[in-house]
Amino acid sequence: MTDLLPGAEALGALTVFVLDVEAEAAFCRDALGLTPVLADEQSAVVRLGATLLNMLRADAVGDLVAPARSAAVGETARMLLSLWVDDVDAVCAELGRRGVPLLNGPVDQPWGKRTAAFRSPAGIVWEVAQDL
Repeated sequence: MTDLLPGAEALGALTVFVLDVEAEAAFCRDALGLTPVLADEQSAVVRLGATLLNMLRADAVGDLVAPARSAAVGETARMLLSLWVDDVDAVCAELGRRGVPLLNGPVDQPWGKRTAAFRSPAGIVWEVAQDL
């Protein structure tokens, strides 16, 4: 049995630390079709369903994580963001039309999903996945 924190029902926002906010925001808007919510010199926010994705300049993190230090997403994959889709192959074809190269896939996984992965300009690895 899991005791969820009082009032916690969903992931409200996910903040990733990046070097080039404008490039990452353009990728989210143009390649993924995500709706921009706000932008300034230090961050850009897009909506993904009920969750906000905040791309924050790594050197502007300040007290958000203090005393921990921030580091920009980079060459090393540190997380994978998965988008549930109805048809991975169709989404991959659309990503190709939008100039987004795949890292791998589409491939049927042993855990019952068909997946494909790609990377944003900041190095965030995204996956599209459908139930088999």
